[in-house]
Amino acid sequence: MKEGKAYRIVILGGYGHFGGRIAKALASHRDLHLLIAGRSMAAASGFVAGLGSTAAAHEAVQLDHASPDFELALRRLDADLLIHTCGPFQGQDTHVAESCIATRTHYVDLADARDFVCGFTRLDGSARAKGVLLITGASTLPAVSSCVIDEIAKQYATLQEVRISIAPGQRTPRGLATIEAILSYCGRPFRRLEAGRWITVYGWQDIRRIDYPQLGQRWMASCDVPDLALFPERYAGVATVNFHAALELSALQWGMWLMAWLARAGLVNDWSRHARLVKRLADRFDRFGSDVGGMQIELTGIGVNGCARRTAWFLLAANGHGPEIPCIPAIVMAQKLARGDIAVRGAQPCMGLMSLRDFENAVRHLDITCKISELSAQ
Repeated sequence: MKEGKAYRIVILGGYGHFGGRIAKALASHRDLHLLIAGRSMAAASGFVAGLGSTAAAHEAVQLDHASPDFELALRRLDADLLIHTCGPFQGQDTHVAESCIATRTHYVDLADARDFVCGFTRLDGSARAKGVLLITGASTLPAVSSCVIDEIAKQYATLQEVRISIAPGQRTPRGLATIEAILSYCGRPFRRLEAGRWITVYGWQDIRRIDYPQLGQRWMASCDVPDLALFPERYAGVATVNFHAALELSALQWGMWLMAWLARAGLVNDWSRHARLVKRLADRFDRFGSDVGGMQIELTGIGVNGCARRTAWFLLAANGHGPEIPCIPAIVMAQKLARGDIAVRGAQPCMGLMSLRDFENAVRHLDITCKISELSAQ
């Protein structure tokens, strides 16, 4: 924190789907001064006014990360930290993070794009030289998933399998950038580790059933996420890492499967270009679904006692609180940086910086419950 003033945090996209949630969570902290930033000054000003009693402590700024003078504009804001929420990050470069290096501003983003997150460490040397911390992937994946696995892995001598799935409620609010992100790999090939071999699978295919506690059975399909590349390196001995998404309505799940085949057949080049249409169509089905979603991480391996072990962590989010989960790591990182609790510098994915206890404490005020269960190893 710069001496003599409140910790200044720029939230890029601060009035958006995720940025707005982060801003509201941080707005009540008296030692923080939020700069709600985006392309629309009117939208930013309206959001700040809506913060109520805390509005006077914060301000709206017009800031377009695509502008050629972005670095100069950021320098003028004299910020301590920038939180980048303007997705999708698929196909996006790292110019925002590079501007933070140049202006000696800490950086956190919510990226879940595999190439973006996995290639981010190329900025590590430059960030260290300027004494700043750049954190990518401060979202559900890999931030939440890794903090869960790190905690459970303490009971394992060797992890062999990591299986992750997310099951959103149909009525859970979803932003356009989120739709664009998940459509970007619909029908596209990607690699994942399965039984010790790197195999090729296709986005929104490899469809199978999963049984979710309290949610029942759902169809789920493969998705391309950073964890698929990061976790085989992070957890020695892992032979399988996969991730699936399980939509609440079977009709929509199979619709995505069909869309993937159309992409594989070359009839649709890039489904993300049709994100607005897909979102409108999906929204029409909301009345048939619920606002309850979940996340499950299942680990298999050898326990510290030398015996086979299988453990599952299950999260249930009700009352439409599912979209709060991707925001939690950025909120936790902002609070820790403002307090000076993180001494590390450089550029890295958001792993090892947030504990499971940090996450659980941050969601206590939400209708979100978590549970760890031991399963039969057979």
